[in-house]
Amino acid sequence: MKYISGIHALNIPCSLKTMGDWHASALRWDNPCQYDTEESIFKEYGIEYNKKIPEHEELYPVANHIRACLDLIDKGKFGYAQGMNKDYISNKTLNQIIFSKVLLLRNNKNWEEIKNFMNKEFTMEWIRFLKQYNTTMR
Repeated sequence: MKYISGIHALNIPCSLKTMGDWHASALRWDNPCQYDTEESIFKEYGIEYNKKIPEHEELYPVANHIRACLDLIDKGKFGYAQGMNKDYISNKTLNQIIFSKVLLLRNNKNWEEIKNFMNKEFTMEWIRFLKQYNTTMR
């Protein structure tokens, strides 16, 4: 299923208690970023249905803010995902969910870059999570 994600989805309010982005007017809405759930390790996780997007009459499936960030990380678009923790999500109660979903990317070719990005965004909480995961997997 095709759905809107990335920076476009971060500019659409979602059901989570998250901040998202606030630059919707700066984006080109004639061709929003779309991905396919069948091509993602996350499948239909975090997709919200029947969402209104700027400059369109029809309703669309749209990634919630966590899923939008996960898609950006998965695609290696770290510049767009920068600010994920403090700006876009800004809700510590969701960190464990985020960490468990990011861990699904551990076989991704850019896993080291993903870990470095997460280190910068979530610092010690991410490092403790990885340490705990590695300890339980031995």
